[in-house]
Amino acid sequence: MPRFFVTASQIGVRDDGSKTVLIMGDDALHITKSLRMKQGEAVCVCDMARREYDCTVVSTGESVLLLVESERACDTEPPYKAVLYQALIKGDKFDTVVQKAVECGASEIVPFISQRCVVRLNKKECEKKIVRWQRIAEEAAKQCGRGIVPKISPMLTFDEMLSAAGGADVSVFCYEAESMNTLPETLEGAKRDSTVAVVIGSEGGFSVKEAQMAKDAGLVSTGLGKRILRTETASSFVLACVSYALELK
Repeated sequence: MPRFFVTASQIGVRDDGSKTVLIMGDDALHITKSLRMKQGEAVCVCDMARREYDCTVVSTGESVLLLVESERACDTEPPYKAVLYQALIKGDKFDTVVQKAVECGASEIVPFISQRCVVRLNKKECEKKIVRWQRIAEEAAKQCGRGIVPKISPMLTFDEMLSAAGGADVSVFCYEAESMNTLPETLEGAKRDSTVAVVIGSEGGFSVKEAQMAKDAGLVSTGLGKRILRTETASSFVLACVSYALELK
């Protein structure tokens, strides 16, 4: 069943008490032109507040009117809040990171700059990228049945990232040179409703100085096993482990 996200203002109530949903813009065009949906066909709508609505199409066109048939609490969101802090990386790798992080349960993705980042973006350039990444996040959220569209936040400096990530209940600083502390040990004792910060470096990883700065800021330097993971793989790997430890186990 096609899935779309709306705001609370797009949900209305008729005089007879029935609810309707008005979809506009690109989503309306997608329903009308691409999916060629007709009156009576089924659509699922999420209101960004973890409620979803099974609807039928009333009319299509530049705007689409839906009739709500039933509603319920969305049960696809993790009990914890995972925030992925991802250093800027080359090419379209960040697109892949966003897509897979949404599928793996991240609620927010925050780009940042570290010492070994090859990519260097100014504020204006990053704002353009964020628009693209947010669109990718929304498409991924629709595809995998999320109850929210994870937010792509503004780019941070390394120091700003440490300050933000250090405020989480569990802060996982993924560092390939860490041989003492493992991911299971870092996640041990975390509660199901924890906030979890996951920090992933660029292609070149983190410098020794950055690793020490992270420890000083209260982040837990964590190894990811005996194999070296690519940066675009590491985020999905860690988020999947978090899901196993706090949601699936």
